[in-house]
Amino acid sequence: MRGRGAEVRAVDNVSFAIEAGETLGLVGESGCGKSTVARCVLRLVEPTSGAVRFGQQDIVGLDRRALRHMRPVMQMVFQDPTAALNPRLTVRQMIEEPLRLHTSLTVAERREQVADMLAAVGLGAELASRYAHELSGGQKQRVNIARAMVTRPQFVVLDEPTSALDVSLRSRIILLLEKLREDLGLSYLFISHDIATVKYLARRVAVMYLGTIVEQAPTRELFAGPRHPYTRALLSAVPIPDPDAHRERFVLSGEVPSPIATPSGCPLRTRCPLAQSACATPPPLREIAPDHWVACHMA
Repeated sequence: MRGRGAEVRAVDNVSFAIEAGETLGLVGESGCGKSTVARCVLRLVEPTSGAVRFGQQDIVGLDRRALRHMRPVMQMVFQDPTAALNPRLTVRQMIEEPLRLHTSLTVAERREQVADMLAAVGLGAELASRYAHELSGGQKQRVNIARAMVTRPQFVVLDEPTSALDVSLRSRIILLLEKLREDLGLSYLFISHDIATVKYLARRVAVMYLGTIVEQAPTRELFAGPRHPYTRALLSAVPIPDPDAHRERFVLSGEVPSPIATPSGCPLRTRCPLAQSACATPPPLREIAPDHWVACHMA
C-alpha cells in the first residue's frame, strides 16, 4: 500500500496452513495486519503477490466468475455486527440472500434452510420478519453467523466476532461457533485480541507483529512455553483471575514503530530486551520443535 510517497507492507511474507476441521487463531496488536490477512485470504483485498490456496485451487488467479463460485464455501463473520447488516432487509431476507445468489434452490427450499439456520444459531422463528434495528447486539451477531453458515461453507474467517459484544454475550457466541464447527465440519481462521478466547477455541495459534508472523505453534505448547519475545510479552500481560497469583511480566520498551518506517533486521529489535547485534539481520521463521515455528535469533 502506498500513501504520500511512502510504501507500507501491511502483510509481508506471511504463510500458514489450516487443516480441515481445524481452528487457527491469529493474534497481535491492533494494526499488525490481521484483518488485512483475512481479507486477502477471501480476496476482499487483492494481494500484490503470493498465493492463497483452497485445496489445490489458487484463488488469487481466479477471474471474477470463478471467484464467485468459491464464495459459498469461503465465508466471513465481520467484527461489527451492526455495520455488517443491511438495515433495509429483514432477518429472513439477509440470511436468504447468499442462497438466492449462489444456489438454484426454490423459494420454499430457501425459506426452509433459513428456518433451520435460525434454529441452529439459537434464534426464534419470530425474529425472521424483524429488521436489524429491532435486534440486540448478540442477536445481530447470530444473524451474521447464520448468513455466513447458510451456504454450508467449508472455511470461515472470524474477524474478531465477539469484540463488539459485552462479556456476558461473548461466551455464548464462542460456544455457538464451536458447536457449528463440530456440527458442520468447518475450518476457522479466528482473529481476536482476546487471548483467553483464542486459547479455548484454537488448536494452533499464529502471532503477528508489524505484518509478519513471528511465532506459530500448537495452542497448548505456545501458552506453556512461548519462545518469541513478543509472544512472551503478549501472554505475560494477560490478567490472571486469581488475585493471589503472581506472574513475572516480560515487558517491551517503547512504542510500536510506524509501518512506514519499520526497523531493519528483526522488526522487534528496537523494543526487545534480548536484542543483540545478530538481530540487525532479519530472522527466518524456523521450526525449533515439531510444528513450532519462531522468527527469532535468540529462540
